[in-house]
This record gives sequence, structure tokens and C-alpha cells, in this order.
Amino acid sequence: MSTFTAELIGTMLLILFGGGVVAGVSLHKSKGAGPGWAIITICWGFAVALAAYAVGGISGAHLNPALTIALATIGNFAWADVPMFILAQLIGAFIGAVLVYFVYLPHWKGTKDTGAKLGVFATTPAIKHIPSNMIAEMVGTFALVLGILVLGTNELTSGLNPFLVGILVLVIGMALGGPTGYAINPARDLGPRIAHAILPIPGKGDSAWWYAWVPVVAPIIGGVYGAVFYSFFWNGEDASLFWIFSVVVVAIFAAAQATISKVEE
Repeated sequence: MSTFTAELIGTMLLILFGGGVVAGVSLHKSKGAGPGWAIITICWGFAVALAAYAVGGISGAHLNPALTIALATIGNFAWADVPMFILAQLIGAFIGAVLVYFVYLPHWKGTKDTGAKLGVFATTPAIKHIPSNMIAEMVGTFALVLGILVLGTNELTSGLNPFLVGILVLVIGMALGGPTGYAINPARDLGPRIAHAILPIPGKGDSAWWYAWVPVVAPIIGGVYGAVFYSFFWNGEDASLFWIFSVVVVAIFAAAQATISKVEE
């Protein structure tokens, strides 16, 4: 299997399981309806772990453009391979979302809540405030990338690392996911959002394209900052990048604080 195919299949599995659990708890007459956030975060954590186990030995199981770009930024991945990995991740996420649509085919028509339908595919903020929505996605992805790199510094039993990354995603979801639904992955959000826009879902409403750039841009900033943070503090490298991204992050935090009074709850 090529690394392109591995990233495609791995991301497809990630969205099949992750989007599938959201559909299972949200859609009309689903036998899984009702359990809510805890079940969603647990399943997403296992989805990441299982997808990583499936293809980690072939491509490294990035499954996330933010991670791919972050690793390339600190020299742990070739920039020449970045576009290919991102394309595979986007295609895989799109296919995974289409599969979820067909698995729950009879359930879309009876579901009246357009937000619940969109939530199967993509994220939207609980409270619309773009600077703080950016912060939630940045911090979540910062924790993801830093956590993955820090795990790599430990001597672990063979095969344990993907499971621990799944636990990391579970913790991020429970602790940091409430404000935005923790996309923390541009492909995970954009690929399925495109599927939502294209698929003939009855009464689906709009695809919230006004927000779509946030779970693309913010995870990349947060992911790269997590990588350069690790490189600076653990390895004593990439000092210039660390300070540049620190200024960007502080500016976004300051913008959030300065505009918080305008939030409509």
C-alpha cells in the first residue's frame, strides 16, 4: 500500500467511526440516540486509535493536515510530501462522511434539526465569537501535536502509542471540545462539510461556510505552535519560529479578550 492510500484509508476510517457516532446519537429513530457528549468523545478517541493502528506502520498515520504541516515545520517530515498527504486526508474524510450518510440513509428525513444534521459532518461553535473559537481550536490542536511529540520521547511497549494518542484525543474532547466541537483537524472538518454540501440530505439547511475557515486555519496555527513549542523546549531548536508563533498566538488571545463584550449569548 502506498502512503497516499494509507492516509486516505486511515482518514476514511476516522470519519466513518467519528461521524458515525455523532449520527448515532443525533438522528431520528437511531437506536443509539440520546447518550450525548461522553459517548461521542469516547468513540472519537477510539476512532483515532483504530485508524492509527490500521495505517500507522505504512504512512505514520498523520490523518490530519495540521499534524503533517507541524511535523514538516520542525523537520520531521518532508515538505515535498505534504501536498500529497493533505490531498489523501481530504479525500478520505470526504469518503468517510459519504459512508456515514448511506449507513443512516433512512434517518435523515425524519430529523428536523438542521444543526444536528450538519453536526454529523462538521463543527460549529456553541457561541459564535470567532477570536475565542479560534483559540479553542488552536489550543486543542496545540495539545494534540505537543502530546503526540511528547509521547514519542517515552519508551513504550510496542503497539501502545496509537492507543495513547486515542486517549489524548478523548481527553482533549472532554476538556477542550465544548466551545467548538473540537475539529482539531482541517481534513476532518472540511472534507465532510463538502460532503454535507453535495449530498442530497433532506432538509439539511446550509453548510455554515461562514465558519468553515476557522477549523482549517486555527488547527494549523495551533499544531505548528505545538511542534515548535516542543522543538524549542525539549530540543533547544527553532527559537525564531517559536517566538514568531508566540506573538501570533498572543495577538489572537488579545483580540478575543478585547471583543468578548460583543458576544451574543
